[in-house]
Amino acid sequence: MIYLDNAATTALRPEVFDTMIEYMRENYANPSSIYQKAGCAKVAMDVAREKIAKAISADHSNEIFFTGSGSESINWAIKSVVNNTTHGKHIITTKVEHPVVLRTCEFLEKQGFDVTYLPVDEFGMVDAQQVEEAILEGTILVAVMMANNEIGTIMPIAEIGEVIAKVNETRERSERILFFTDAIQAVGHIPVDVNALNVDMLALSGHKFYAPKGVGALYVRRGVKLMPLIHGGGQERGRRGGTENVSGIVGMGYAIDLAMAEMEAEITRQTELRDYLITQILEKIPHSRLNGHPIKRLPGNANITFDFIEGEGMLLMLDFNDIAASSGSACTSGSLDPSHVLLAVGLTHEQAHGSLRLSLGKDTTKQELDKLIEVLPNIVERLRQMSPLWEDYQRNSVT
Repeated sequence: MIYLDNAATTALRPEVFDTMIEYMRENYANPSSIYQKAGCAKVAMDVAREKIAKAISADHSNEIFFTGSGSESINWAIKSVVNNTTHGKHIITTKVEHPVVLRTCEFLEKQGFDVTYLPVDEFGMVDAQQVEEAILEGTILVAVMMANNEIGTIMPIAEIGEVIAKVNETRERSERILFFTDAIQAVGHIPVDVNALNVDMLALSGHKFYAPKGVGALYVRRGVKLMPLIHGGGQERGRRGGTENVSGIVGMGYAIDLAMAEMEAEITRQTELRDYLITQILEKIPHSRLNGHPIKRLPGNANITFDFIEGEGMLLMLDFNDIAASSGSACTSGSLDPSHVLLAVGLTHEQAHGSLRLSLGKDTTKQELDKLIEVLPNIVERLRQMSPLWEDYQRNSVT
């Protein structure tokens, strides 16, 4: 199987799995207990917390809270802000956020909050001036993702952070706007510095950088109030009750260490492979276009639309050729609706249905991409021959 869906999830690294096994078979004690065996588990968690903090340049490991997923981290961050704030009910986000952010905001709208969904340009980009112009006296939260999970566009988070910081200089501390970013696609793949970005909260997920599924983290800057997510036995400094997933946390800590050590080389390698893949596809397949920013995009993301075909058929035929890919967010892959991200950048419903997301990983090779490039033109051609849209296009072209 040629796996080109790393944006959906990555494989658990063998060395990470080997590290986790120790905390399943030997150091399996509950870290909340007081005997020595439990202390070993607690220390391992503390080390992992420090590694996550270091990876995003947080000031202190106590700013890291472990969760069960990126979705949990996002829900916790957004809902915590609105539950701890009394001076306003206005939230700013974008039309291309992950469904977790959008569904959470829709839920809050039903609770009486006002949400501004900022439009994006043809590359899926929002700029700092848009955010500044959308800020109201009652704005309490800005939520903008760092990198888009579908089209790979990297947002100008630092510039947006500067705008919010300037606005906050004119406000009382209790009325400052908080800035949250979903960095789930970014952490472990591109440099992330919470201080340089001026963010108050940041979400990440382990299975996006070769750690296990079922473990994530939320960065919360010191001084930002965080409501308890789960009331219980006092874990995560009283904010999230429940016995911790020690092996998963240890695995995430080790995986982020490995990702940071390899990041510079992987950015170069994957960017070269990505650009090669994009160039070859656009040259070999007519009526195709790249989605997302051509330069300011994740190293391993290539999202391409093919006119006159259905993406689902393309995925099935790729799977028949032992190639795994996707047509958008893994969290909405079962939906028949076109991608909200592609609609937001200006594609029609028909064009959005014909998209293909190819996301590379650390094990992706040029030989694998060449295999894709070999079979994809024939797949697209075959699907177009069965498409009434293609038939209409040819008929109109002749006339």
